[in-house]
Amino acid sequence: MLRSVGQRQVTGSDEDPRVAELGTAVSRLRRELAAHPVEFPDRGIAEDELAALAAMALSGAPEVPRLRRSLLLVAGAIGSVSALATGLAAVRCAVELFGEPGAR
Repeated sequence: MLRSVGQRQVTGSDEDPRVAELGTAVSRLRRELAAHPVEFPDRGIAEDELAALAAMALSGAPEVPRLRRSLLLVAGAIGSVSALATGLAAVRCAVELFGEPGAR
């Protein structure tokens, strides 16, 4: 379906664009992590928390404190892996779309 600038597709879904952005960023980082050839001690933690983030995105209504906790765990687990820095930054930006800590 072609759309003009300024129009949005109406599909019966009211998906929050922040949730869509989160899902896209998490999916991308999960693929990058899966393709990363080097094992590191906290890889399992990163994989588990990315799975949790993906599940929150699928639910459509993620809890902001839980998002931030998962982001911190992922960042701590893979923050020193420079090959994953861009994907991690995208996830961080997607989580930040949900507002400041404590804001609802």
